[in-house]
Amino acid sequence: MLVGIHQLHYLPWLRYFAKIARSDVFIELDNIQFTKNGWQNRNKVKTDRGATLLTVPVLVGLGDTLDRVRINNNAPWRRKHWSTIQQSYGKAPYFADHADFLADTYDREWELLNDLNRHMLEYFIGALGIDTRIKYASALDVPGTATERLVNLVQAVGGDRYYSGAFALDAYLDADIFARAGIDVVIQDWRAPTYPQLYGDFVPDLSIVDLLMNTGPDSLNILMGDGQ
Repeated sequence: MLVGIHQLHYLPWLRYFAKIARSDVFIELDNIQFTKNGWQNRNKVKTDRGATLLTVPVLVGLGDTLDRVRINNNAPWRRKHWSTIQQSYGKAPYFADHADFLADTYDREWELLNDLNRHMLEYFIGALGIDTRIKYASALDVPGTATERLVNLVQAVGGDRYYSGAFALDAYLDADIFARAGIDVVIQDWRAPTYPQLYGDFVPDLSIVDLLMNTGPDSLNILMGDGQ
């Protein structure tokens, strides 16, 4: 059984969902340390000026894990994000299919970043038609750090293969620990597909919002059409 693992992200990009779709079980790391200037609270959409970063402002202390990260609702981020999405995708073919969900989401005052990200993740998985089983690391409550924890998480859901990002072996993953545990490491070999977009030249590596708004029910086929 192939198990993918990743941190909870805000408006995740396409590679993230391709990894979920290829996995038999996908574990969301919802209690890992928060990464400043990472993708846990921001992502990119395409406007008429090109790729634009949408960032959720957060209140975070040194060493805080994701489950402790609060959203700074003193900043008008919800209005800004929804306005940017409306202006950027209002004329996209499938904007209306997702507008009600997004309008409702941005109308709520979220306290915790995890709650917002989980709410959006579960909607996008359903919208894409992905049937992968989703688990949350906080509920599995396994010990360990770094690669050791990943091994324990894979074993906790009965997996025998770990689906790793393409650059993990160079960055942080210790393949020997997986080998000693009898778990094969499968490397994600995925290339961003080209699909119809608004506003001129194609821009890769955007939020899943861009794909869904522009290609609707074909999104999953486009997402999985190339790579592994």
